[in-house]
Amino acid sequence: MSLISKAFKSWRKRSAGRKIFDIVVGLFALAGFAIIGAWAVYQLGFTKNRGAVDKNYRYMLSVDEMKALQDSTLTQEQVQERWMRQYAKLAVFSKFYPTNAQLITQAAQFSHDPMLVDRMMAACSMYIDDNSEYDKLLQQVNKLLDSYPQKEAGNVIPWMTGVEWDALKEAITRDKALIIEAGRLTGVEPRLIVGCLIGEQIRLFNSKRETFKKYLGPVKVLSVQSQFSYGVNGIKISTAKTIEQHLKDPNSEYYMGKRYEHLLDYTVEGQAQEDERYNRLVDYRNHLYSYLYTACILHQTKVQWERAGFDISNRPDILFTLFNVGFSQSIPKADPVCGGSHIKVHDQIYTFGAIGFDFYFSGELAEDFPFWREHFIPGDKDLTEEELAYIQGSVSNCKRPPRGSEYLKKDSVQTPQDRVYTFDDDDEYAGTYANE
Repeated sequence: MSLISKAFKSWRKRSAGRKIFDIVVGLFALAGFAIIGAWAVYQLGFTKNRGAVDKNYRYMLSVDEMKALQDSTLTQEQVQERWMRQYAKLAVFSKFYPTNAQLITQAAQFSHDPMLVDRMMAACSMYIDDNSEYDKLLQQVNKLLDSYPQKEAGNVIPWMTGVEWDALKEAITRDKALIIEAGRLTGVEPRLIVGCLIGEQIRLFNSKRETFKKYLGPVKVLSVQSQFSYGVNGIKISTAKTIEQHLKDPNSEYYMGKRYEHLLDYTVEGQAQEDERYNRLVDYRNHLYSYLYTACILHQTKVQWERAGFDISNRPDILFTLFNVGFSQSIPKADPVCGGSHIKVHDQIYTFGAIGFDFYFSGELAEDFPFWREHFIPGDKDLTEEELAYIQGSVSNCKRPPRGSEYLKKDSVQTPQDRVYTFDDDDEYAGTYANE
């Protein structure tokens, strides 16, 4: 008989209590061995997952190393050329992998780094084992692009090629906060307000070239009109009154809604309102009211045409034209045409509507004044007391010359054509009054 059999036979003869005790001791012993064994396995490193090296690790490394090509080492022209190549490559990529191409394109819109597109496409390419058609098409596109030398930097829009445009862009960006706020308060896309501003300022810059060379160009400021039409956007007093009436009259075809009824309320009554209206428009330090009146014209004209059954909210060329020709010529119809005042720039004639249209779709200043998905946003809440107080408090305490006069930079040399007005030391030069 084996030792195990003898031990088991002996154990069976024990009392029930002793058997239970033996079983408990045995279980504790097994548990102890298990714990000690697990500790030993852990200490010896048998539980560590050493992982595996991804088969594409070298490719991933090369993608990461692409970041070493910093944009700062490239000229502006080289950066632009790289961007254009990325879009060409994405166009080819979309023919074979449209989902990935769309995602990369969306990411590129939020990135200022052309290398990011390269890296994203390289990351996707890890899963392209063999696609000779894609490689062939990409090579053909690159070869075609390489066959055309890069032209010198230039703008296809002629009137944007002069020094006037560079100066005007800088002057406009100084008013960015005011223009955006005017758009928010009136529900009008700020880019539309800028389109009107550019049409008016380009006309003044080119009709007063000597004034521009002397004053506007060097200091890069907006021209403020003070005769017949007023402010940076050339709003006539009669037009301003009409805008105010439309805001208040619910029966008007131009009525923008209850939210805007008090938008242009006055702080004074009676005849004093005439002076306040003039001060609003010719204020050379704060152009908020010029932009508010401009936005109201755009919004009211859009509402008028909409109520007549014609949607021109997506026709900036028509909106700019109607801003220029005025309410009296705003006649809703199915086939409106772009036009307005003739503006001569560099010996070429443009219309006011075309100037605004060119700017709107040019992409210029898009970072400062982006495109809205909806160009007009209806207001669902009344303007707050704080907002109204902000608007009414936006007339600066600057000294204004008599109507119809020009004012030039302090200490400028007076000429027979220019009447100079001097200001206190705290009055900075911020523009010029230009007679029409």
